Amino acid sequence: MINKVDFKKSLKQFYNPPKGGFHFVDVPIMNFLMVDGRGDPNISDEYRDAVQALYSLSYALKFALKKQGYEYVVPPLEGLWWMDDMNEFTIANKHRWEWTMMIMQPVWMTGESVEGVRRELSRKKSLPSLNKIRFKPYHEGLAVQTLYIGSYVDEAPTIAAIHKFIASNNHCLSGKHHEIYLGDPNKTSAERLKTIIRQPVRAKP
Repeated sequence: MINKVDFKKSLKQFYNPPKGGFHFVDVPIMNFLMVDGRGDPNISDEYRDAVQALYSLSYALKFALKKQGYEYVVPPLEGLWWMDDMNEFTIANKHRWEWTMMIMQPVWMTGESVEGVRRELSRKKSLPSLNKIRFKPYHEGLAVQTLYIGSYVDEAPTIAAIHKFIASNNHCLSGKHHEIYLGDPNKTSAERLKTIIRQPVRAKP
């Protein structure tokens, strides 16, 4: 029997960083449920369907594995965000944003478990994005992150500050803008939302 695991505690440096400042982290390979899409997350049906399917499958897996003696808290929703031309990655161009939404899975999760639970879930619920979800490892590696508190629409100055910090520490951007959502916008006021903002980096040559 495994004690109930809360990844915000066991992986604190990646899921519960200190408030204030920018910090280098070396993120190891982790397994995720992932689904891709495009468009403004505030109005996109594709985004809504993707998030619903991710949560549904993640919780179905949690309860299925609990019967096998594994207990854990479902990790938070995460998102990778980008455009082909990152110079155009602005709020005004949200309708053109590319994204991958994802939820980290425990090391004991297997592809066999995912597929079995997916089949069972598909018989019970109509989830348009369920079959778009893939289960795969993701290695982010070296990155800079900060804990941001506030509305999603007001993140731009913090992101600019991260980029400035990276450049001043002889590193450059490498990889996709990454956000980890520690708060629920349906239950928490915008100014109190907690988001980890993370940017993969590499040393300047």
